[in-house]
Amino acid sequence: MRGRIVGLTVAAAVLAIVLFGAPLAAGVVAYLLGDERAELERAADVAAITVAADIASGRPVTGFAKLKAADPEEGDLAVYDAAGVRVLGTGPATADGPVRAATGADPVAGDMGGGLVGDLVVAVPVDVGGAPRMVVRASTSRSEVYLRAGAVWLVMLGLAVVAAGAVWVLARRFAARLAGPLEELAVAARRLGDGDFSVRGPHSGVPEIDAVGAALDSTAHRLGALLDRERAFSADASHQLRTPLAGLRLTLESALEEPGSDPRAALAAGLAATDRLQATIDDLLALARDTPRAAARDSAARLDLDALLDELREQWRALANDRELVIDHRPDAPTSWASTAAVRQVLAVLLDNADAHGRGSVTVTVRDTGGALAVDVTDEGPGVDRPETELFVRRSSGAERHGIGLALARSLAEAEGGRLRLTRPAPPTFTLLLPGERH
Repeated sequence: MRGRIVGLTVAAAVLAIVLFGAPLAAGVVAYLLGDERAELERAADVAAITVAADIASGRPVTGFAKLKAADPEEGDLAVYDAAGVRVLGTGPATADGPVRAATGADPVAGDMGGGLVGDLVVAVPVDVGGAPRMVVRASTSRSEVYLRAGAVWLVMLGLAVVAAGAVWVLARRFAARLAGPLEELAVAARRLGDGDFSVRGPHSGVPEIDAVGAALDSTAHRLGALLDRERAFSADASHQLRTPLAGLRLTLESALEEPGSDPRAALAAGLAATDRLQATIDDLLALARDTPRAAARDSAARLDLDALLDELREQWRALANDRELVIDHRPDAPTSWASTAAVRQVLAVLLDNADAHGRGSVTVTVRDTGGALAVDVTDEGPGVDRPETELFVRRSSGAERHGIGLALARSLAEAEGGRLRLTRPAPPTFTLLLPGERH
């Protein structure tokens, strides 16, 4: 691309130089020819005055010879009588066309021969009262004019070469400025195609190229966000499905350990665990769509905490855990319009963490805190020794197994306009705050 840009730019510059230089070169030749004719006319006028002075004073025409000797660069000078015979100077022996045409009072200019070998001729009549008419002829070779024009042409050619060289240098710089960012964009596009979504386009200062780079940046950002979202969904799904699957496995294992028991009870418990598993999958899929949470409240459903707490109690019982689950739903708790699926998953994470990391009984308290709905999950374990800044970070090295679940729970709470905090490290108490209305 760089070579094409440089080649086209230099070709355009050369074409412009030729289109401008050719008429200028012809104008130089015309100017030099006109200037040389003017010089010949001046020399012929001076010689004619000298000859007229000698004739008028009755002296031999000697001043003419002195004039020729004083300025040999003036070209050839000759004097012709009325019969057209050369009587003095250098020139044709008999009168040529310009000399014969010099019959009036004005000088006559003409060319003799053709091409580069002809002569430029100026003839000036000399009339002195009572004396025979005479004509002064001044001439010079056209080749001398073309030699001077050639010198000017060489200078013009040199300037044209310098101009073309300058255009070549500038074209290389502009080609680098244009092609460099495009090459970087090509590399960035290849990296994006290889899965590097952190790639960013270059900033060149050229609006059109920067617009392409901005579009590439936006595409990389969207693809990266989409991939992160898919990875997060896979991690969240595997984390959230672990507890329902564990409950289903425990139900089936319990049925196998009691071969004489009624299988219908085990099948019913298995179906209930499967329903909870299906509900968890549906919740995760619905939450993964990122539907706007700021919808009008009259189009949203009120959070049914009683039914949700009953589901959590059944889930806890399905784990066959001998630890007690205490639910304290206070009557003054306000109404919330948060998503049931989101709150279900947040509380499932908190109960799962209490089961995995805590001790003793687990208490879920639903209360009012200044008009907001607060749900506290507390166990009797030794407490949390990790700072909160690490506890809610996904895959944090210091958060150990807390990272995925608590990070998911916090993001779901914030998506509903709420907050999830570690309100007390020992005994560990996590509090979910949701926007609410008093009854």
